[in-house]
Amino acid sequence: MVQERYASYSWGGMMTLWEFFIKGGPMMWPLLSCSIIALAIIIERIFALRQAKIIPKDLVEEVERLTRMGRLNDIDQLLKRNTSPICSVIGVAIKNAGMRREIIKDYMEEAGASEAYAIERYIDILGIIATICPLLGLLGTVSGMITSFQAVGGTGSESQMLAAGISEALITTATGLSIGIPVYIFYRFFIARSDYLLLEMEKTSARILEYLKGENYEVQKETR
Repeated sequence: MVQERYASYSWGGMMTLWEFFIKGGPMMWPLLSCSIIALAIIIERIFALRQAKIIPKDLVEEVERLTRMGRLNDIDQLLKRNTSPICSVIGVAIKNAGMRREIIKDYMEEAGASEAYAIERYIDILGIIATICPLLGLLGTVSGMITSFQAVGGTGSESQMLAAGISEALITTATGLSIGIPVYIFYRFFIARSDYLLLEMEKTSARILEYLKGENYEVQKETR
């Protein structure tokens, strides 16, 4: 008797994924949409926020070497062959190499701000999804409890209505939290990752500017 009752609640034997989804009620559809959007953003950001894509080490080292040598034309050609965000920032410095340090720095900061927007793209959407999924689950819980209370005191089909309402309440809550928690973890991870990459871009840009307008570069330029 106990085994039969346990088997009736066994998801593996009695409930398919589709049945589980349907029992969750109408709130499962927006939760499904949120999960698909979040998954797409997570995959895209994992590939987009690689350091090798944002600040390629070999490229930066070559730019630093050419800058110390004063070969600005070679740097310009090198940057045109690359699409990394750091190239836009360095390119501004190279194009305005004849200006004062403060002016070049301002141009580089403007270019960096533009690239920062691209680096942080879509991350806020993850934050929104992480926030609303538990709320959607809570709304589904309320909907399920309303259904359950309407069936309180009934028998037969009304008892089935009570069970369906409780199932809807529990499933939507669990689903909302199951989506919201991992999405929030990725949201915080991508924020930290983008902050780190922007800081590295700033350090690299400052180093290039120092090579470009530093005393060593001026001496090399005069002797060429």
